[in-house]
Amino acid sequence: QVQLVESGGGLVQAGGSLRLSCAASGRTFSRYVVAWFRQAPGKEREFVGCINWNVGLTYYGDSMKDRFTISSDNAKNTVYLQMSSLKPEDTAVYYCAVGRPPYGSWRYTSQYDYWGQGTQVTVSS
Repeated sequence: QVQLVESGGGLVQAGGSLRLSCAASGRTFSRYVVAWFRQAPGKEREFVGCINWNVGLTYYGDSMKDRFTISSDNAKNTVYLQMSSLKPEDTAVYYCAVGRPPYGSWRYTSQYDYWGQGTQVTVSS
């Protein structure tokens, strides 16, 4: 069992930055892919990006790579989502998730076994 806790969300003005954290307890992220998704009101959950914990490779959703960066801290068993140049359309609840998706299947929510409770990010114009 893996428990995930996201933090770092909040209210920020357009153009600003935020760093979200996803910390795991219960076990390490070893051999897992850790992903970030977001969900805006009335919309489907959207893949932001993910990191393969063991090899450190990252993959991003369409149009995400320019402003979002995923990184990890092995010692803290934590994954980060650095967001910059935020726009009002980035407003959403951001979730981290853990799973073992096959190569190329990172964007599908069904591939993830454990989810955090989400953290709200609100970008004002």
